Amino acid sequence: MAMPADFAELPPRQHEMVVCAISAGLAYEVPVNLMLAVAEQEGGRPGQWIRNADGSYDVGALQFNTTYLRQLASYGITPGSVAAPGCFAYRLAAWRLRGHLRKDGGDLWTRAANYHSRTPRHNARYREQLMRRAWRWSQWLRRQFNTHSIDDIRPPSPPADHRIGQPGEANMAGVRNHGDHPAWP
Repeated sequence: MAMPADFAELPPRQHEMVVCAISAGLAYEVPVNLMLAVAEQEGGRPGQWIRNADGSYDVGALQFNTTYLRQLASYGITPGSVAAPGCFAYRLAAWRLRGHLRKDGGDLWTRAANYHSRTPRHNARYREQLMRRAWRWSQWLRRQFNTHSIDDIRPPSPPADHRIGQPGEANMAGVRNHGDHPAWP
């Protein structure tokens, strides 16, 4: 399968981000444009460790703070595992985002910005940046993937002669409609 033209034009560093963010968003039921926006906003790279003023570090592509990661140590999640290349950090971020989206208070964007901070002024700044990035990614996704609204889908037409037991046709007498397809007339 050939890459869409715009994907090929993305900087190589973003290829892993796009593939991993899309797959993680789908796996954890997080809007893909939001997942891409968070990944871009965090702006980290695999193997990256950034020291914070409080002595903690932000680690890897999704900039997980080592203070937060200590809470996940009992699950075998380490700073090294989120610093590594690959999709693990994106899946962990999608799991975390899903938790914020489902459990936190406020509007969608405030809940999503809790990924970064619950402090109102930091959350508000991150929220604004996230909204702009998510809108831009939604436009990119529309150009890349030919999708349809559910309203565009029509049920398939039945065969021209659909009576059971016609000569030359398989006998469908034992086949039942289980309710997931409309019965043919």
